[in-house]
Amino acid sequence: MSRRTRPDQAVRAERGTKKGRRAAVAVEPDSVEAVDAVEGGWVTVSSGAVANLTTLLRWGAWLLLLVGPLLGILAFMRPTVAAGTAPPLPKTPLPATAADTAGPAGFAQLYVAAYVEAGKGTEASLAPYFPEMRNISLEATPHVQQADRLAAVRVARVSSGYWSVTVAARITSTKASKKASTADTETDAASGALLRYFQVPVKSAGSGGGFVAAALPAEVAAPNAGEGLALDYGTPVPADTHDAATAAVGEFLGAYLSGSGELDRYLSPGTDLAAVSPAPYERIEVSQLAERGGDFHMAAPATEGARRQLLVDIWATGSDGQVRPLTYAIALKARDGRWEIAALDAAPGLSTTSKEK
Repeated sequence: MSRRTRPDQAVRAERGTKKGRRAAVAVEPDSVEAVDAVEGGWVTVSSGAVANLTTLLRWGAWLLLLVGPLLGILAFMRPTVAAGTAPPLPKTPLPATAADTAGPAGFAQLYVAAYVEAGKGTEASLAPYFPEMRNISLEATPHVQQADRLAAVRVARVSSGYWSVTVAARITSTKASKKASTADTETDAASGALLRYFQVPVKSAGSGGGFVAAALPAEVAAPNAGEGLALDYGTPVPADTHDAATAAVGEFLGAYLSGSGELDRYLSPGTDLAAVSPAPYERIEVSQLAERGGDFHMAAPATEGARRQLLVDIWATGSDGQVRPLTYAIALKARDGRWEIAALDAAPGLSTTSKEK
């Protein structure tokens, strides 16, 4: 006997079946896909993730296209200096300094000394200085004249590595000296001892530091002596040993030049000076003094910390009895009611109104 189902139960059963089917349709594919993916070794990505990744890659490519040329320009403009490489030297030569001219000056002095002594048959002695000398013959008798007290008084740079050097030399002639001794005269003119000036063209000889003369020396006139300089001191006054500043200066110079007394007792604290040794003089006498910026203040009070700058003229007598005038620029400082030596200035002060030549 067949079993019948009530209509309302059949309807509810059918609805339940449809809901089960819809759930199966919604869940089953995902479950199957996950299982298949794991079992097959593949990782599946949703279409939305793929779209996002594609967009990101597209924007990255556009960014590289836009920034790439800019980075190239910056790299081109940036200076490249290899490690340990010195920067390029300036094309304009630097001004000559004392170090630059010492070599040419010394070379010129040696050249002039050899030139003065050279003569017929000794031309080769000048070849190390002037190579063209091998093709030149001299007429003077060698070793008749000698040069001493040589000094380069002017060094002018003509161009890079090329100088014009003026050398002063005291030239003595042996023949003139014999004649002078016969005539019993001691003047430089009679003995032939004259100060003469030679202009020498000197060229650097490559990177070895050597030099070479471009021509024979040219004798020239003495440089202009120049005019006197105006100093920034008042009118000098005769020394008075009763003045405290004058006495301090005299005692200091006596210890400094003749070794009479301890030098340190005259020095201001912090002043470092050493006496001349061996002492060149036996007696020192202050002759006159001048004060910087105005007249000398006789018997000026030694107010604590007060400073003065003096120009001091002295007479210095040597062991041979010869008297020599000397001038010193001295700075004083007052301490404990007396004047002490604060400095022995390197040079007197110049007047600011004096003309520079």
